[in-house]
This record gives sequence, C-alpha cells and structure tokens, in this order.
Amino acid sequence: MLSFIGDIGHAIMVPLYYAVSFVLVGFHKGLSSLGMDPAGGLTWVLSIIGLTLTIRAALIPLFVKQIKSSRNMQLIQPKVRELQKKYGHDRERLAQETMKLYKDTGTNPFASCLPILLQMPIFLALFRMLDQASKKDKAHGFLDETLAKQFGDSKILDVIPVSGTFLKNGGVTEVMVLAAVLVVGMTATTFLTQRQLMSKNMPTDALSGPYAQQQKLLLYVLPVVFAVGGIAFPIGVLVYWTVSNLWTMCQQFYVIRNNPAPGTPAFKAKEERDRANGKVPATQAAAEQVTLVEEPKAPRQQPQRQTKAQRTNNQRTNKKKKR
Repeated sequence: MLSFIGDIGHAIMVPLYYAVSFVLVGFHKGLSSLGMDPAGGLTWVLSIIGLTLTIRAALIPLFVKQIKSSRNMQLIQPKVRELQKKYGHDRERLAQETMKLYKDTGTNPFASCLPILLQMPIFLALFRMLDQASKKDKAHGFLDETLAKQFGDSKILDVIPVSGTFLKNGGVTEVMVLAAVLVVGMTATTFLTQRQLMSKNMPTDALSGPYAQQQKLLLYVLPVVFAVGGIAFPIGVLVYWTVSNLWTMCQQFYVIRNNPAPGTPAFKAKEERDRANGKVPATQAAAEQVTLVEEPKAPRQQPQRQTKAQRTNNQRTNKKKKR
C-alpha cells in the first residue's frame, strides 16, 4: 500500500521536476554563458532567484484574483454578521446563506491561500531536487547527473554549500549564520506582509468577526511555522522562499497604495495624496459622475372653450355660492 502511494506521489511530482528544472537549468545555462562558473554556488543561487521571479510573474493573475476576493471578504463582513445574528440558531441555514452571499458577491474565501498552495508543490520539488542532488547526484527532469552533481556540490564563496542547512551544517559556522539570516528574513517578511494587509487595507468594521480572527491567527501562526521548519531547509530553498516573500510584500504594497479598498486607512491616505497632487479624490470623482435627472414639468393646461349651456350653468352656480 505504501509503495502504491509512493508511486502515485512520484507520478505527480515528475511533471513538476521537468517544469522546475527547465526554468532552473535555463537560467543556469544563461548565466554560465555570461562567464560565471557553472559549478559555483553564486551561479546556482542566481538561477534559483530567476526561478522564483519567473514563478511569481506567472502567478500575477492569480494574485489579482486573490486581492479582489480578499477585498470582497472585507467589505461583506457587516452582511456576514447580520446573517450570523439572523440564523445563528440554525447552522445549516447559516452556511447556506453565507455561501449564497459569497456566490452573489463573487467572493472566494479560499482565494487568499491559493498562491501559497500552488507554490508548495514547486517548493517541494526544488527541495527534493537539491536534497537528492547533494546526496546521490540524482537527475530530475532537465537536471541531468552532471548538473545535479554541480548543483549538490556548489558552494557560495567556496565555503557555504547551497545544499547545507542550519541543522546539517558540516561544522561550518558560516552555514548556520546564513541559514539563520534567511530564516529570520523569511519569517519577518511573512509577518510584515500579513500585518501590512490588516493595518492598511482592512476597514474598521472588518477588524472584528471570524474573518478578522482568521487573519490574526495567520499573522502569528505562519511565521512560527516557517521559523520552525526553516532550520531544516537547505540554503537554496531558503533563498527561494525569502525572495518569494519579498516579491509578495512589494507586490501587495503596490496594490494597496494604488488600489486600496474603500473605507480603509490606505484609501484615505491615497485620497490625501491625490489632493496634494491636485488630482480629484476617488470619492469625489465618483460623486461628480452621478447625473442628476430633473423631474419633467407637468404640461400647462390650455383653457377649453365652453358652450353657451355650460356658461349659463356656471353663472347660476356662482350666484348660489354668493347667496
């Protein structure tokens, strides 16, 4: 049974080995053609950085969807709380109404996890390629045995193995120091990215409730998970994850600054910048686009010509009123 599960896992990973190794080897060959040492640790580290940037660039459309979904999750929190008050006694009905609200507003509550979930298989593929290259010179995808040996034996500044970890440092202090710096950087960027989202791009009324509690939990749990697991990651894998986190933090900063959610501190800051630069704030521009429609005036009634009998009847009526 375990063998069968292992075969399935290997079959799933094979396409990833080819995809990851194709990009990694492509950057390695490009850097080597520029005169860099093919077996040098710096060449392989830069190749890993190139791999990271390529993957993150490919995930930009998904990141846009994530931002949109996260914004919707923030804005619908008052409606979610109303549903909780109304159907709190009926969990099944509450779940149905909540899912209906998500569907009507185009919100995916799991979208915020998609970039991480999609990167995990790539992360594992790189981890396994580097780990096995350092032990068995094992080829994976486009990483043949010669390149695998270079990859596994490569050292940064001829001292720090790219495959070294904080725990398995071979007695080299520099490995522990660099691994510790990368683990701290990976943990700090994870925390700051989540903190940036909560402090700058979440409305006040969205800072309470289940969604806010989930965000606060991720704020403190994810960095701890990365810190604990990071001491077992090879230097090359730590470089990948730290660079990926830096990309996420900068990308999120750009989006929050230029396209913040309404009612958030980032939105108010953008309006202040727009005023200072002589631009029309977003709320004012939206208000100016509203066209006031005047109510049509009632047409003036033209006096109708009366017959002789009608005039005589009106005169009699007026005389009776005077009496």
